Amino acid sequence: MTRLSNATLDQLPASVTRPGYDRASVKAGVVHFGPGAFHRAHQAAAFDTLLASDPRWGITGVSLNSTSVAEALNPQDGLYTLALLEAETEFRVIGSIQRVLTGGEREAILAALAAPATRIVSTTVTEKGYCLGADGALDLAHPAIVADLDMPQTPKSVIGWLALGLAERRRQGLPGVTILSCDNLTDNGRKLGAAVRAFAQATDPDTAKWIEQEVRFPNAMVDSITPATDDALRARVAAATGLEDAWPIQRERFTQWVIEDDFAGERPELERAGVTFTRDVHGFEAAKLRLLNGPHSTLAYVGLGLGHASVAQAMADSRLAGFVERLMREDIAPSVAAPAGFDLGGYVGDILARFANPAIEHKLAQIAWDGSQKLPYRILDTTRDALAAGRPLDRLAVPVAAWLRFIERAAASGSPITDPLAGRLLAAGGAWCAVLSMREIFGELSEDERFTGAVARAHDALADPAGYELQPA
Repeated sequence: MTRLSNATLDQLPASVTRPGYDRASVKAGVVHFGPGAFHRAHQAAAFDTLLASDPRWGITGVSLNSTSVAEALNPQDGLYTLALLEAETEFRVIGSIQRVLTGGEREAILAALAAPATRIVSTTVTEKGYCLGADGALDLAHPAIVADLDMPQTPKSVIGWLALGLAERRRQGLPGVTILSCDNLTDNGRKLGAAVRAFAQATDPDTAKWIEQEVRFPNAMVDSITPATDDALRARVAAATGLEDAWPIQRERFTQWVIEDDFAGERPELERAGVTFTRDVHGFEAAKLRLLNGPHSTLAYVGLGLGHASVAQAMADSRLAGFVERLMREDIAPSVAAPAGFDLGGYVGDILARFANPAIEHKLAQIAWDGSQKLPYRILDTTRDALAAGRPLDRLAVPVAAWLRFIERAAASGSPITDPLAGRLLAAGGAWCAVLSMREIFGELSEDERFTGAVARAHDALADPAGYELQPA
């Protein structure tokens, strides 16, 4: 089968949407670290819409730790297919990514960061990519940061690369840029900015001062369920397009991107793609992190214990679906300070409907990745609010206990888990109390008997998840 590329775009059937602009006229205005599935399904699609009216916002992708995205997309001239999953699937070819660089291409990455046309540097590197400590600040003892501080001209971490790229812009007399975090991290822009400045302060104090004055780090919130690519998707895309696509992407039709209106210079008119600009992202961010991501992790860990494989399967289990709805409405919603005019009850209903979408095959095993990094933002912050307000913890303790059971099963079977703390977590084995005492995950909660007691009760109850009523008071 002929492969997707600029040369074969005209072979696409009329039913497949293609870039509505001349790709040869596109200039790279964005450098993006972490061009994985979520970025390609979400931000790259938004810029693809914008390029139809403004060709200055093409994307140079940078994949620091893998060559797989570059190997898939570069032979396709950066093109890939996005499948929008609902009752009827829509297929759309995205053309906003011009090329993907890999971590070994130092000079090319530095040139992209320091290009006069570059106005935005964005990131989707997951929570662990920021190398933060339990206090949310840059962990100067993190192995990647230690290595980059020792050799700042050849960085490996995204923090080191941002600091180096900004130093080069300063050296060349170029203006500052907007560094736009798109990761599921509370106060993501502020934390990324503080981390980059801390790194720069340790290596180049003058650049740190310049960053403070010239570079902006707006907060942002992104939301769209993006299942992993599998062979079934590749086959569907090939049948729909008539072309081979090495790495198509799929997501639900719903998408939300909220960005703090705080840019170093010109900002793209992403309103054309449905993006919301606001002076305060926190309300949107808290609603999403707590009411979508928290229940997502709950479905993953409890659902896997019940033998389910996907979110839709877990939601088809009436006991689990009912538990998650009660968790959202009665335990999480009271902790969310929603923006003015935000319909919190309607938002919960929309999320539940999205979870139950049978067209989405979102694997629970994928959502279960990196629990030590995700749970603090998705569940534990809500737990702290509940403790402060004197609200019960029983339901909030269930996803934590289910995660501990998930680790225990992996340790007992010798199965690997995807988590930056995997070695320590699996070494604890069945000693779940040892995991619960890890302050880099739980902070002061590890010593709060109200919390540890609730987790212990839920842990005991989940010994037989099939028999657990999932209805704690």
